[in-house]
Amino acid sequence: MDKKKFAFTKTNYILTIIGMAIIIIGLFLMTGPNCTDQYFEPDIFSVRRIKVAPVVTLIGFITIIAAIVYKPKADKEEETDK
Repeated sequence: MDKKKFAFTKTNYILTIIGMAIIIIGLFLMTGPNCTDQYFEPDIFSVRRIKVAPVVTLIGFITIIAAIVYKPKADKEEETDK
């Protein structure tokens, strides 16, 4: 099959996997101890869970969007064939 028939290239898949890994890291940063009726855990308002983790997750989603939109440049040989 011709390479032009595929929607994604190897670079697109690599960027998508990197974006998914970043999202998983961001979601992992959001985890931690939770509160119960008998005990209040002040860690639920930590900077890591409130600010850092959502930003990391957002960067992961932006990476996946960039992976979908990314279109590699055509080789010089392919341009001369046209």
